[in-house]
Amino acid sequence: MFTNFITPAGRTRFYHCAVRVPKARRGNAPVICRSYAFFIIGPIENVYNDAGAARMTPTIKDVAAHAGFSIATVSRAINAPHTVNPVTLARVREAIDALKFRPNPLGRQFRGERTRLVGVVLPTLANPVFAECLQGIDELAAAQGFRLMLMTTQYDADRERHAIETLRAQRVEGLILTVADADTHPLLDELDADGPLYVLMHNDTKRRPSVSVDNHQAACDGVRMLIAHGHRRILMLAGTLAASDRARQRHAGYALAMQQAGLTPAPALEVDFNAQELAPSVLGHLTSGPARPTALFCSNDLLAMVVMRGLRRARLRVPQDMSILGFDGLAMSELLAPPLASIGTPNRDIGREAWQCLMARLGGQYAGPLANTLPHTLRTGGTIAAIAHAPLGARRSAIDRDLEIGGTLS
Repeated sequence: MFTNFITPAGRTRFYHCAVRVPKARRGNAPVICRSYAFFIIGPIENVYNDAGAARMTPTIKDVAAHAGFSIATVSRAINAPHTVNPVTLARVREAIDALKFRPNPLGRQFRGERTRLVGVVLPTLANPVFAECLQGIDELAAAQGFRLMLMTTQYDADRERHAIETLRAQRVEGLILTVADADTHPLLDELDADGPLYVLMHNDTKRRPSVSVDNHQAACDGVRMLIAHGHRRILMLAGTLAASDRARQRHAGYALAMQQAGLTPAPALEVDFNAQELAPSVLGHLTSGPARPTALFCSNDLLAMVVMRGLRRARLRVPQDMSILGFDGLAMSELLAPPLASIGTPNRDIGREAWQCLMARLGGQYAGPLANTLPHTLRTGGTIAAIAHAPLGARRSAIDRDLEIGGTLS
C-alpha cells in the first residue's frame, strides 16, 4: 500500500544523515557508522537545547515512563482518547507537554485545534485519471493551508477498509475517496453514521455525496457513435467488473445503446487490469472467426492502448481492421498513431469539485445535490473507421442525436 504526506507546497523534503550505531568491539575493530535516509514533512524544529548540546527527540516510550503508564495506554490516549478515562488522559497530556512530545499529525489535536489534514483514498496512481484528480485536489488544498494524506488500494475492498480505518485513526477532518462499489460499501454506512465527512470521486451514485461523470450515459453515447459509423459487432473490454462500479455502469450503457439499435450486447470481456500485454486467449477471441468484432469499446484508455499494441503485433491495423474507443480522454492517448478515440472526463475538475464539496460540508454550508455530475466529451480521434454499408446520412444524424442527449463531440 502506498502512503505519503503531501505538504501545502505539494512536496516533501529529503534529508540524508549519518548515524553512529555502536556495536560490540572485537580487538581494535572500529565502531560501525551506518547511513540512514528519511523524509521530513513540514518545518524543521530546533533539536538543540539552550546550552547548544544535542538532545534526543522524545519518543512515546519516554512519555509512557514520565506518565507512569504503559506504551499501549499512551498510544490509546493519543489515537483514541475517548477510550481512556479522564484522569489517565490528563496525566498523559501533562507528560506530552512536559517532554514537548509532538505526535504527528495529532499535536494540535491535543490542544483542541483542527488538524487541517484531509485523507485521500484512490485505487492507484498508475492510471493518470486519478493522478489528475489528485492534482486538482492538491491545488486547492495548498491554497487553503491543508495537508493531504494519500493511500492507494489497488482495487481491493479489504485494502479500502484498511485505508479508511487508518485515516480515521489519524483524525483526518474529512475524506475524498474512490471505492469499488459506492452503493453497497458497508464502511461508507459507518462513515455516514460516525464520520468523518466524505465526498466520493468518480463513483457515480445518487445515494451519497459524489462527483463524477454519468458513466452510463457517457458509455451509451460512445457506443452510439460506433454504431453511427456502421459497426454492428461491438465488444466491450474491461477489468474485473466486481472491482469497479464505474466499469459496470459503462457496460450497462454499452448494452442499452446496442439494444436500442436492435443489436445484441455481449458480456464484457474481462482482462487483467495491470497486464501490459493481452493474453493469447484474449487476443485470439478478438481476432479469430468470421464473427469477430469490428469495434472494441474499452472501459479505460490504458486498456485501449494495451489492446492497440496487441492488435498491431497480431498484424491487424487500427482502424482499418478494428476500430477502438477508449474511456477517460487521457492527453497522452492523443499522442498515439493514430490518436485514440475516447470518451473524455474532466479529471482535474472532478478533483477540484470534490474538494469544494468537502469543504462546504465541513463548514456546514453545502446545499447542493448529493450527486454532482460533470459533462463528458466524445473525442473522435483516429481509431474509428466507418463500415461501408452504413449510409453517411444515417451516421451523421445518429451523431447529431447523440450530441442532443448530452455528449460533446471534440
